[in-house]
Order: sequence, then C-alpha cells, then structure tokens
Amino acid sequence: MHTDRFKAATLGLGGNIGDPVNAMASALQHLDARDDCRLTAVSRLYRTPPWGKTDQSFFFNACAGVETTLAPEALLDVCLEIEREMKRERIERWGPRTLDIDVLTYEGVEQEAPRLELPHPRMTDRGFVLMPLADFAGDLLVKGRTVRDWLATADVQGIEIADASFEWWRKP
Repeated sequence: MHTDRFKAATLGLGGNIGDPVNAMASALQHLDARDDCRLTAVSRLYRTPPWGKTDQSFFFNACAGVETTLAPEALLDVCLEIEREMKRERIERWGPRTLDIDVLTYEGVEQEAPRLELPHPRMTDRGFVLMPLADFAGDLLVKGRTVRDWLATADVQGIEIADASFEWWRKP
C-alpha cells in the first residue's frame, strides 16, 4: 500500500555474522535504488558489544533516515525482503545474525500492532540504536523526549565508531 506523499521514517541496521558491514551497505543501496524509498541520511558505522545475549561476536550497527511512500507495514515488508535476499540467518532471539533491519520510527505514527510497534518499543533503552540515530536525528521526538535526551541516559559502554565517514555504505 502506498500513501500519496513521502513520509519520514528511521531504520536501525545491525549484524555480526559473515560480512555485516557489506550486508548493511548493500541493504541501504537496495533501499535507495527503489522508487518508493529514498535515503535522506545515514549514520556513521558503529562497532558495539553484544546485547541481551552476550556470548557472541561484536555487532556493527548503523541507522538510516528514509523518505517513503510506503505505509509502515509495507516498509517493514521491504526490509524483511531485503534481509531474506541477503541470506539473513537468525539463530536465536538477540543472537548472532547476518543482517537485521528494524523500522524505528515512522512520521506521525504511534501504534501497538502485533506486526509492527511504532516507535520501536525498545529503541529508547539501546545505546547501539540511539548513538547512530543521534548522528542525524538528535532532535527527533520519541515518546515525548528527543533522541539526544534518551541517549544521555543510555548505556553506551563499549560502543565505538568503526567508520567515521557518513559515506561508508557507498564504498565498493
């Protein structure tokens, strides 16, 4: 389903199996090449300690801003399709994965639907989401506070910049 005009949304990307940086870059290039999505911003690339299930490799994380004519669930479907095309493997909850793409926010939408909760229900607790998101959306309001305010109280221990270029995803 398409809406009439472009709406702003934010995405969180991550992975820690295989070549997650290349998988995330390819996913972003895929999205940007679509007629119904265009990237408006991409964060720097971060290397982050595992969260939830800690006996696994470090993750790479990034966030992206998109403008899309897709409805929120349709945007989620596109992200899931890209994950499948990139041979996503998810062995267990919070466990290792080749590529994960989450819809974090969608302009004007707050919902608690079974398939897609917006804003993402756990994003405000996760430094590995807030830190890259603050690269381009520090003033974005999420649950009544800015991303920058959420970040100020988040656990960011061990998170480091893996690539300081905002163009990391365009590299061959």
